Amino acid sequence: MPLQPWMKMLSTDDHLIEHPRVWSDRLPSKYRDVGPVIIEQERAGGRAPAEVWRYEDRIYPTIGLNAVAGKRPEEFGLEPTRYDEMIPGCYDPQARLADMDLDGVWGALCFPSFPRFAGTLFLEGEDRELARLCVRAWNDYILDEWCAAAPDRLIPLVILPLWDVGLCVAEIHRTAAKGAKAIAFPENPVPLGLPSFHTEHWDPVFSAAEETGMPLSMHFGTSGYAPVTAPDAPFAVMIALFGCNSMYATADLLFSPVFHRHPKLKIGLSEGGIGWVPYLLERIDTTWERHRFYQNVNQDVRPSDLFRRHIHGCFIDDSFGIEARHAIGVDNITWECDYPHSDSYWPKSRAVAAERLAGVPDEEVHKIVELNTRRLYDFPA
Repeated sequence: MPLQPWMKMLSTDDHLIEHPRVWSDRLPSKYRDVGPVIIEQERAGGRAPAEVWRYEDRIYPTIGLNAVAGKRPEEFGLEPTRYDEMIPGCYDPQARLADMDLDGVWGALCFPSFPRFAGTLFLEGEDRELARLCVRAWNDYILDEWCAAAPDRLIPLVILPLWDVGLCVAEIHRTAAKGAKAIAFPENPVPLGLPSFHTEHWDPVFSAAEETGMPLSMHFGTSGYAPVTAPDAPFAVMIALFGCNSMYATADLLFSPVFHRHPKLKIGLSEGGIGWVPYLLERIDTTWERHRFYQNVNQDVRPSDLFRRHIHGCFIDDSFGIEARHAIGVDNITWECDYPHSDSYWPKSRAVAAERLAGVPDEEVHKIVELNTRRLYDFPA
């Protein structure tokens, strides 16, 4: 068995479901009625009312967002609509730790659910001061409550007030001083109505990330765009193509000025898989070799070299990617559990990973499941 008992598996992509008091416990009293709160909404068929989020005057029904851990595939759906329809490990950190123990997983970085994976929901806020305070409240929750339950096991990731670069920089430094280790950031800001990676707009944010040593964690879908082929295509088509978002982000970043201006910036791609990396890097390098001379791209640094200096991918059960690990770069690969979503193998994550990594040398396995993540997120044992 290549996955030795002494290797502590660290997931670079898990999710938490915010409990109902995250914002009401932390917002100033004048904002508690308009900040995010859970209310009940009637459902047809005599079922118990759904629990939904209300923020300002808008309703957001996806409290669980595919939190199906503990259910059979036949029971999967897009999201539970009540807290009692999901297991406590989704929203309670102590229960989460017990579920991780059951799964053979030591540590995890957890993305938001209600604010969306990069906090982009708060771009919709009509009251910008309330939106800023909501971002701050979520970050204080993750730092002071969720990760405080086990600081040696839960990796603190924070979100940003993306509508204001100055506020982003201030929040990066504030949360870094409190122990934050990663910054959730959109894989592509443009579909959100924000400037692209090809502008100077985000330079202060990227500089602050460099100064604090925090990587940008880019979960697929954080652009607000998913790969769609046709309005009547089954959702399975979109699910099968989710990794394309990570491919788009990789090509966009490697041909942008971001890494040339910010040589210490690190990126962690979440839930996009890794099997596509060798082909895409070959294609990007060929494009660069043949087409760089007449385009506004860097003329001197090969894009695949930038990838290996700056970008990390992660996988759940990507057997082809594991076979191609040397073409990707063993140091650029991390593992993910994706609890409590439907791609997760909980409570058999460690056993499945051991099967997928069979035949891989211990030294490489240890890097992939633990050491690369500790280095990327400055998360020492």
